[in-house]
Amino acid sequence: MTDTGRFAIIIPVYNHEQRVADVVRGALKLGFPVFVVDDGSTDATYERVKDMAGVSIIRHEKNRGKGAAIKTGFASAAATADWAITIDADGQHNPEDALGLIRAIPSAAGAMLRRPIIIGMRENMTGNDVPWTSSFGRGFSNFWVRASGGPVVSDSQSGFRIYPLPECTRLTVRANRFQFEVEILAKAGWLGFPVIEAPVSVSYTPGTPRISHFRPFVDFWRNSGTFMRLIFQRILIPRFIRSKMAYKDI
Repeated sequence: MTDTGRFAIIIPVYNHEQRVADVVRGALKLGFPVFVVDDGSTDATYERVKDMAGVSIIRHEKNRGKGAAIKTGFASAAATADWAITIDADGQHNPEDALGLIRAIPSAAGAMLRRPIIIGMRENMTGNDVPWTSSFGRGFSNFWVRASGGPVVSDSQSGFRIYPLPECTRLTVRANRFQFEVEILAKAGWLGFPVIEAPVSVSYTPGTPRISHFRPFVDFWRNSGTFMRLIFQRILIPRFIRSKMAYKDI
């Protein structure tokens, strides 16, 4: 518990047996509930975390996508948390940086009409060790998020974020794979959610095992399809109707 509410950590994971245990151990040090969503892993991911004390593990029978795993995490965490911290399982993030993201939440967030989404803006993303898919994809995504009606941000592809709950469980985000993280920003923009960026470190150290399931060709076309749908909706559908479409009142 902090002054801004209760936090839970969600770690979506798919075939990250080499790094997931270290990521989970780092997350546990923060003292918040930790939810690991195993999205149909076929390696030893589950074996690495199944006996770790203090971790709630939810398993998808088959791979459904990162976005689907985050949605599952939201649904599980919403019963006991006001905010969900998402951390990638590939080891690029330092879980301790979540404390800086928490500090970026305005002290008056509880009185705001829409509480903010906090994005961990990855620093030093131009080095030789940074995969080209990450550096190019970030700029590409930033432009199209804005064109889709979302916020102007510097790192729309960062998976290190804080989401307000239960609000984000009610956003009607169709995408279930990597596109989830850009679509939710566009829908947040339609509804006037504040989006705040705070710096976080990133590690792409040579020789460090890191597995990415981002497929440049396939996911480029998936991203393009998601952005085309959102842009057409932004152009053709009046904002007050889009706002109703983007949010489920429960």
